[in-house]
Amino acid sequence: MQNDTVFSKIIRGEIPATKVYEDEKCIAILDINPVTKGHTLLIPKEPYEWVQDVPDALVAHLFIQAKHLLSAIKKGLSCDYVQLSVVGKDVPHVHIHLIPRFFNDTLEGWSTLSYENQDEKERFGEAIRKSI
Repeated sequence: MQNDTVFSKIIRGEIPATKVYEDEKCIAILDINPVTKGHTLLIPKEPYEWVQDVPDALVAHLFIQAKHLLSAIKKGLSCDYVQLSVVGKDVPHVHIHLIPRFFNDTLEGWSTLSYENQDEKERFGEAIRKSI
């Protein structure tokens, strides 16, 4: 079992949170430090640190619920789209960020890199393919 996290405490009801959805496998709450208003976190009730550790059936359930939630967020907040993100560093308990977005908002994307050349790009591709 991993360390007790703030999400585990929220799931047990020890810390208050603004719930927007809950079922037997997961809970969705408003982020206390939102990127945009309505920024929601979808959290499995079972604590896993990394997505690759989560059983496939639970990953499927989470992304199906994320799909339903993003539709509700888009409709309820009249935003243009909902950005999904799974980062995993800030709290060691898997969670999906659902961030309401507008086409004209000022949120910046990720900075990008370039491969030195096609050979370098192919080496990275091969390293991943070998591990599949």
